[in-house]
Amino acid sequence: MNIGIIGLGDMGRLYAKAFAKAGYIVFGCDLPQRREQLEEELSPLGIKVLGDGKEVSRQCDIIFYSVEAEKISEVVQLYGPSTKYGAIVAGQTSVKHPEIEAFEKYLPTDINIVTCHSLHGPGFDTVGQKLIVIPHRTTKEAYQRMTDVLTSLGSEIDEIADYHEHDKIVADTQAVTHVGFESMGTAWKEAGFFPWENASYVGGIDNVKILTTLRIFSYKSHIYSGLAILNPYARHQVKRYAQSESDLFKLMIKEEEATFRERLYKARDFVFHESRVPLMLDDKIMKEFSLSGQPGKRKPNSHLSLLSMVDAWHHLGVNPYDNLICQTPPFRLRLGIAEYLFKNEELLEESIQTALYDKSIRNDDLEFHSAVREWSSIIFYGDLQGYKQHFDQVKNFFGDRLVQGREQSVELIRRLQIE
Repeated sequence: MNIGIIGLGDMGRLYAKAFAKAGYIVFGCDLPQRREQLEEELSPLGIKVLGDGKEVSRQCDIIFYSVEAEKISEVVQLYGPSTKYGAIVAGQTSVKHPEIEAFEKYLPTDINIVTCHSLHGPGFDTVGQKLIVIPHRTTKEAYQRMTDVLTSLGSEIDEIADYHEHDKIVADTQAVTHVGFESMGTAWKEAGFFPWENASYVGGIDNVKILTTLRIFSYKSHIYSGLAILNPYARHQVKRYAQSESDLFKLMIKEEEATFRERLYKARDFVFHESRVPLMLDDKIMKEFSLSGQPGKRKPNSHLSLLSMVDAWHHLGVNPYDNLICQTPPFRLRLGIAEYLFKNEELLEESIQTALYDKSIRNDDLEFHSAVREWSSIIFYGDLQGYKQHFDQVKNFFGDRLVQGREQSVELIRRLQIE
């Protein structure tokens, strides 16, 4: 059975190597100017780099489109009509609406569509990682062939029957999660300091916030922009997150303690009631992962980003624990630290008091409030270029610390056993 990869970027090469290692004949292609470089890297592994996607489509039994979400329609239009009779086609994008639309429009009707979504980045081996499979248009025999091939990756496979449901869940686990951390990074950039040098960001929860933010900004912007802007459910959920943050920030400014507390405790009771199986992140481990050379005394923090997320889940009627089927490490970390905060009443009360009355952190919360509004507007207006520019400005601010942050986040994830 021949396997084809159209798009040999980071994820495409990861898959090509994994399938070749499993003994399959693998073909791939990318932009013409990258062919020589890719041949040097992949040919020794038995992977055949071809001239274009038509060559791949004509001779492969299973074809993966590993291209950016915003380019999927253009690429499938070019190469989809050449697909081998009876082949199985999949995509690797994190948002399935544009992908399925392109497949239905440009693939021959005899082609099986069984798409997938790897819930990890290219820096991780496929073994033991989450992999979602979505049977969209397929025979039972073709679906079995596809799952047999995917099993060779060693990933933990879960099925979601409908791509709409997939995109609803991913809007929470990825799009809104990323906006929260991107807003933190933007706020720290605008405030002009590195958080690990500030006493308000010392401690287990803040170590997780910092490392996850650095992890996100260490990758390319298109990984996040497509799934936020092209996912029809993401705009609604991001808007709700921005509304929750704005509502809470206004209550903080007005120091309306009774309303503020009542709202947060209602959200806590909805999201973290006793029937939920807790994640139980280990505070001792979280405290070990500080980028500060001299960990100082911890100052109280409002944790506005987490208060806003839990409030948004409440207003959306979303049970984040149900969404763990599409979990990514950043989402599970975020849910874990939100759980840690809201299930520790002493810490939650400290956060509430800090948010309402501690003026020393109000500047930071104002920067975060502005950042959430900016990211929400970019996503609402579908501004892919603005997303990239905004993202890259923050990326440049953190500079060389991004690599260290990503490496530390990988180790943190391993230690917390949340892969």
